[in-house]
Amino acid sequence: MITIGKTKSVCPVCMKVLPAKKCIGEEGIYLTKECDLHGKFRTLIWEGSVADYLSWGRENLSAETPVNPKSKEKACPNNCGLCEEHERKGCCMVLEVTKRCNLHCPVCFASAGESQEKGDPSICEIEKQFDFLMEHGGPFNIQLSGGEPTMRDDLPEIIRMGREKGFTFFQLNTNGIRLAEEEEYARKLKKAGLNTVFLQFDGVSDDVYRTLRGQDMMEVKKKAVRNCSEAELGIALVPVIAPGVNDMQAGDILKFALDHMPFVRGVHFQPISYFGRCSQERPQNPITIPRMLKLIEEQTEGLMKAEDFAGGGAENPYCSFHASYLRKGERKLKLLEKKSGKGCCCTTSDDSRQYVENQWSYSTKTYDEGEMTQTDALDEFLNRVHNETFAVSGMLFQDAWNLELDRLKRCYICEVDSEYGMVPFCAYNLTNSKGTYLYRK
Repeated sequence: MITIGKTKSVCPVCMKVLPAKKCIGEEGIYLTKECDLHGKFRTLIWEGSVADYLSWGRENLSAETPVNPKSKEKACPNNCGLCEEHERKGCCMVLEVTKRCNLHCPVCFASAGESQEKGDPSICEIEKQFDFLMEHGGPFNIQLSGGEPTMRDDLPEIIRMGREKGFTFFQLNTNGIRLAEEEEYARKLKKAGLNTVFLQFDGVSDDVYRTLRGQDMMEVKKKAVRNCSEAELGIALVPVIAPGVNDMQAGDILKFALDHMPFVRGVHFQPISYFGRCSQERPQNPITIPRMLKLIEEQTEGLMKAEDFAGGGAENPYCSFHASYLRKGERKLKLLEKKSGKGCCCTTSDDSRQYVENQWSYSTKTYDEGEMTQTDALDEFLNRVHNETFAVSGMLFQDAWNLELDRLKRCYICEVDSEYGMVPFCAYNLTNSKGTYLYRK
């Protein structure tokens, strides 16, 4: 095979750092590597031509030094936190407030609920994590996660404390069960300062949820969306897309989202990554960015086109895709061009942080028509336009088979860990072929 690039990766069995090559194969671009103990590994990372692959990876040579970086002690991806060689200071911080969960999903990057004996971090511990983040480049966007974070009754108190510390955007990563069961719960979280619900939403039929979540969930999802909408919370639907399970429902998920605008602010696809607890067998040809975009275009009958999308500008472009639209009547969308043309306008962590805060939040500003000034009228117009925007994005997390250290060094989504600090998401959740984590305990 013809080599078009070189990088470093890890052995999926022993996690040893290995040299790796990007090579042209029958379906597209493959990542190949060889461990002297465990043999050769080869996986598809891009479907399509070399020209398409290279054009997607347009150059963004800017780099940011993390604030108060950790001294490098071991080679990446070991002992991250963020170290002095990392090229992003961080945008979104995943703060896990519990390991408990009210589901036991067959697919879970955190292997949540394996042991219900582990206690939740105390409020004091979480306060220390907030302080640590502010000392290392904050405020960041905070993703409250777990486990299932709504298992904690003091979640509103955690959000209020974070607001007092200076954090301006809070997102709840949730399966939606408590939001569906307690009608006033969404309002309590909104009052405490929550901006957005990042709702696990894998499909529009219960067979999908039985496979990926272990039980019927569709009615729960609908009720959660309704209750969050009534509380005027922004909602992002987050589907994990698994081959042969729900890859045929991408269009239906997008239709559901459009039908529930303006509170549903968009869809954030996450093609399945094979780490943590994962009942799905990893194919040699997993879902790539080009395949995901093809599914979106085909299943929306061209309402959204593959050519609408671009890779991220702040993170490595091969980690993500994104497009923003303005709704123009029933089933009509206008593509919103980026400031620099097709490419992403977010070239720094701060750019991305601000974009996420704006897009995923529902604007609740109101104006008194009787006292409205010319400025107020303009603001009201811009407010209405904001609520008619719709984002479609996706993140391809890396596992031990397709990990590229060049991509990892530009990661700005980090897990907050009391021992290690801020660890890039894909490193923190990396597991070998037997399910043993590199970082997570």
